[in-house]
Amino acid sequence: MDTINLNVNGKNYSLRVGPETPLLYVLRNNLQLNGPKYGCGVERCGSCMVLIDGIAMPSCKRPCNSLADSSITTLEGINQGEQLDTIQEAFIEEQAAQCGYCLNGMIIASKALLQKNPNPSDEEIRIALQRVLCRCGSHNRIMRAIRRASLTVKASL
Repeated sequence: MDTINLNVNGKNYSLRVGPETPLLYVLRNNLQLNGPKYGCGVERCGSCMVLIDGIAMPSCKRPCNSLADSSITTLEGINQGEQLDTIQEAFIEEQAAQCGYCLNGMIIASKALLQKNPNPSDEEIRIALQRVLCRCGSHNRIMRAIRRASLTVKASL
């Protein structure tokens, strides 16, 4: 066991974990942040996505010792205090979830996209979401939610 220092959702943590422990396990087991989900375990489904320095990345295989100098943001950290983030509100307004298992990845990927590009085309949205597997058929509502959020983001610029 080593002491690993991580910055998660704007807070610094010193954790005694194995250096090769996947970030997902540290987030869920040590920090009780359950937004990121275990899905496939091979970085293919997107359920475990987090923002690492603003980029949507899977966390299921990424060793926590490689992230000491990174800023990690989970689903729980994208809101503004008690106020939900624009993308979270849009997902609720559009009822853009069915089973909800992909929801963490969809929201994280959408947040990263809108931070980089507040006015994405439908094709850019599809590309941003291609790493997140959803089998329930809520893609139309997810697309509407991202478009709705982009209007709010654009208006705030």
